[in-house]
Amino acid sequence: MPEPSNEPAPAPPSWSMDLRGTTAPALVEIRRWASRALARVDDAHLGDVLLVATELVTNAYDHGEGPLQVRMSHTPSPCRVRIEVDDNCPDHPEVTVPSLERPGGRGMHIVDKLAHSWGVAEHPAGGKTVWAEVSCDGADAVPCAAVACS
Repeated sequence: MPEPSNEPAPAPPSWSMDLRGTTAPALVEIRRWASRALARVDDAHLGDVLLVATELVTNAYDHGEGPLQVRMSHTPSPCRVRIEVDDNCPDHPEVTVPSLERPGGRGMHIVDKLAHSWGVAEHPAGGKTVWAEVSCDGADAVPCAAVACS
């Protein structure tokens, strides 16, 4: 039987990408980078992770004065992918009710539906980190593509 240890559990592997000065076409690179970094996540769940990452970064471009950095970490058990996007804007994202009359406004609604949890961490010097955790195993991790997400 192994001896109990007071050592902290090792941190999950994490990856980051500097986004300062980029524009929306960088989203293609972010998706490629995330796909390579998260090669151990199955394709069905990876699609949800990539969609959440794209929506968080797009939200930072559209409402957060541009993203500064995106980070991802993968915890294998329970399987979770954490996505964090930093920007300089203090305003928090809002989940709005989608409307047929106006384009846009669906990003955080999508994040809210696909993420196990999400939130905002304010930075003392200004700005924030918007984060989301997406499940990639278990009963609470049925890929959105496999069910009718509403």
